[in-house]
Amino acid sequence: MVSGTLKTLLSGLRPLILSLPFLAAGCISPVDYGDIRHADYVANGRCAPAATDVSAALSTNGTNGETAFADKPFFVVTSRLPDCRNEAVKLLKHRGDKVRYGRFGAPQDVLNDKGKVEDRRIPLAMSNETQWWTDLSTTMGNRDGRVLLYVHGYRETFFTSSRDAAQISRLTGFTGPVIQYSWPSQGQLLKYAVDETNMYWDERNFRRFLTKLAQQEWTREIVLVSHSLGARLVLPAVEFVDRTASNGDSSVISNIILASPDVDRQDFERDIAEEILSARRVNNDRRITVYASAKDSALSLSHDVHGYPRLGNPRCFDPFKAAELKEKGLPERCYAAKSQYDVPPEKSGLTIVDTTAVSQGRVGHGDYLRSAVACKDFAAVVNGERGAMKGREPTHLSYVFALAAPAKDEEPNHLAICRRDDE
Repeated sequence: MVSGTLKTLLSGLRPLILSLPFLAAGCISPVDYGDIRHADYVANGRCAPAATDVSAALSTNGTNGETAFADKPFFVVTSRLPDCRNEAVKLLKHRGDKVRYGRFGAPQDVLNDKGKVEDRRIPLAMSNETQWWTDLSTTMGNRDGRVLLYVHGYRETFFTSSRDAAQISRLTGFTGPVIQYSWPSQGQLLKYAVDETNMYWDERNFRRFLTKLAQQEWTREIVLVSHSLGARLVLPAVEFVDRTASNGDSSVISNIILASPDVDRQDFERDIAEEILSARRVNNDRRITVYASAKDSALSLSHDVHGYPRLGNPRCFDPFKAAELKEKGLPERCYAAKSQYDVPPEKSGLTIVDTTAVSQGRVGHGDYLRSAVACKDFAAVVNGERGAMKGREPTHLSYVFALAAPAKDEEPNHLAICRRDDE
């Protein structure tokens, strides 16, 4: 039986309780279908171009010597819904009806009548799937079979993820083709749950693409880069490719880089790392590099939301472990443990790079593209360097390195070094 005092309290709280759904709706709302039928977005032939002769597609246009894709050097695979109603094709936040293929370029300024920058856009053209694979094989054949595949994370639009893909290409000087896999992130702060839902929805699409890319006879090495939530697409897909490969392995996926990964740390330790970094695969040159920061407030919030620590944030879940580290005079930071082997591999499969001391930005969630020191390290890893590289300081764990902050009078130009000169 409810007491009179409690009844009075509940009565007073009732208006607030009833208003919570409306307050939440003002901050976190479902994805609207929109005012246009999704079928109308893709009705134009721009969304489904016919195959063309590769020699014609890549020939010069006879006027200025530029190739057909001069302004679209990058490749894209996407499950986003495209808007092909106008000549300038766009990729929307909605789920597409199928996976599509295309080419895109770095951001370009759109000028008004007075010659001032009015807007910025990503040059984009959809491609016939068969033609896309033919073009990719030709490009990779000219670049020793190397390819970089980038998978973006939470809160990204096609514009922002394409901008980052172009930056990765410039920063690293990667000579092979760069592919962006673009899934339907909403690009909004309060759409994390939607992004997480769409990421899981897209798992099958991504693993099918990665399987096909890894199985091509002309693929020699895949450098796989993911940011944030994108790691949750990448890791199970690599595991799937390994499991379904004819020889039980996929050594072409050799260099896996997880920047600020929003992945359950214990899940990574227990299941993912042991499979992807088995002794045989590590000996075949498979390795994973993780960039983590204690200043990553986005992953700190994700820890709070999910209840358990994230791979990209070294917050200690065990308070006794934190106390033990403090007693030893060490930073109170906990990292993913290495896989346990019956017979240890000859090489090191897991490297964690702590960017806390060099973290940049308000949330510290993208140091690999914002911090000069981290940018240099990331570029070196993409190009095959590993272990005790220049700029890395050893820690009490053999596989964990810390990036040291430069002296105050030697503060680097982060924008120039990270080559964010397009912003």
